[in-house]
Amino acid sequence: MKPILIRVLISALMAVACRDRHHDDRQKPEDDRFSIEALAVNLDEPMQMDFMPDGRILFVERKGRVRIYHPNSGEIVTIGTIPVSIGYYDEDGTVLQPTGEDGMQGAILDPDFETNRWVYLYYSPEGRKPHSILARYEIRNDRLVSESKRVLLEVPNQRRSCCHLGGGMVFDRHGNLYLSTGDNTPNDPRGYAPIDERDGRRMYDAQRSSGNTNDFRGKILRIHPEDDGSYSIPEGNLFPVGTEGAKPEIYTMGNRNPWRLSIDSRTGWLFWGEVGPAGVRDSVGMGPKSYDEFNIAKGPGNFGWPYLLADNKAYWRYDYQNEEPLYQFDARQLRNLSPNNTGMENLPPAIPAVIWYPQMRSEEFPLMGSGSNSAVGGPVYRYADFAGARRAFPRYYDGKWFITDWTRGWIFAVTLSEEGEYVSMEPFLGNIKFNGPIDMKFGPEGDLYVLEYGRGTYKKNAEARLVRIKYHSGNRRPVALIEADKDAGAVPFDVRLSAAGSVDYDGDPLEYHWDLLSGNRVVRTQRGHQASFSL
Repeated sequence: MKPILIRVLISALMAVACRDRHHDDRQKPEDDRFSIEALAVNLDEPMQMDFMPDGRILFVERKGRVRIYHPNSGEIVTIGTIPVSIGYYDEDGTVLQPTGEDGMQGAILDPDFETNRWVYLYYSPEGRKPHSILARYEIRNDRLVSESKRVLLEVPNQRRSCCHLGGGMVFDRHGNLYLSTGDNTPNDPRGYAPIDERDGRRMYDAQRSSGNTNDFRGKILRIHPEDDGSYSIPEGNLFPVGTEGAKPEIYTMGNRNPWRLSIDSRTGWLFWGEVGPAGVRDSVGMGPKSYDEFNIAKGPGNFGWPYLLADNKAYWRYDYQNEEPLYQFDARQLRNLSPNNTGMENLPPAIPAVIWYPQMRSEEFPLMGSGSNSAVGGPVYRYADFAGARRAFPRYYDGKWFITDWTRGWIFAVTLSEEGEYVSMEPFLGNIKFNGPIDMKFGPEGDLYVLEYGRGTYKKNAEARLVRIKYHSGNRRPVALIEADKDAGAVPFDVRLSAAGSVDYDGDPLEYHWDLLSGNRVVRTQRGHQASFSL
């Protein structure tokens, strides 16, 4: 007789007590109250996302595609492709490197998108002119209307070498748009601050950008977009309109490569992550080893780069010509004496980071681990923002700052004092390692969305995707764990099954029901945590 296969199906494994018992949402929830769902996969260098009023999700990819994810169908529609510069070139346009950090960096919808249909994109346009632009477009009928383009802001940069372009954007409650820009300066090969003032080395001096009050680079800019495609300057930026040698658009300066910006809806404070220069040892005469940072701006200010980093650890002014250290910078009395500076000489005092961590294990923040690091940032969760949402995160996380790191792949929930001082941090879903998280936001229904770029740089990664993390407050579904002494054989066939390892995370008693199927027809049933079938 030919062998046959017997299929056994658990048709129901259910809690006897079906009451809707909710977790005390002021206590820390167990990890199993969260589930992770992949919404969109096979993405090509996704960079930033935003939520549309109808539940769709807009996101951009570095090579210039603007795309929309439709949650009802799971379909991804490309609504436009912007021609962007993605490599490095010399002055006559010769390709020095075909791929790099340039390209499409960020996207955000206008707060009145439902009415005006505007989206703001920050990118490096294709062509010989080295610059990045903030441009406004309309979206109509799943199409980016190219003829609607309005350029609000132009940021000059160099395209001969890597990198640091920023590109994070966020709106505040007053309709002001914040835009982050990087220092656009190659890394110092020794891992310290790039402040080379020698002739012909201008692009290796971050004092011309981050430390320059008259330059848009290495900053977080704050502007108010106007309906005609221009912008005005809000009151309260770092330099008042009319200040000689200073751009009034600047909200923060002294930034190296500020990433994903977020605003606390209660305090109005600005939050972001900042990537460090990758040095691994302290040096008398050069400065501290590298630290990545997480920063808070409670108002306008100078965050120190390229003179300081971390908790205001100071670099040294250095004579590259004679290879001689001169003096250590003072956080309270910073002066930009570089010949490449076109702005003010005396700079505002430096504000230290809230969290800082090197490539090795941090003494101050040991939970953050060790190894290569790349701080991204993330949102501050406010429970009151999600009144009526279907799956709001619990009150336990109210006021906590969710941060992530592109390289290390963790997410931490940071507790701050009422004054915005660091109190503590804890892993969020500590057993999960995300693959290049590059943007993280809470959606309108209370879910946490994570955009994963993948592990490799400047290429399409198989693991690049958009995921949604849901919180489940009520009675959780039991988990069926089934063991069988055999799973196939010839007749006569006897099989013993056990579901004794099944669990209910809420501690409810379980009821077991077994169905034996032949084809699509139930031919035998049994109850109890064990079952035996003979054929």
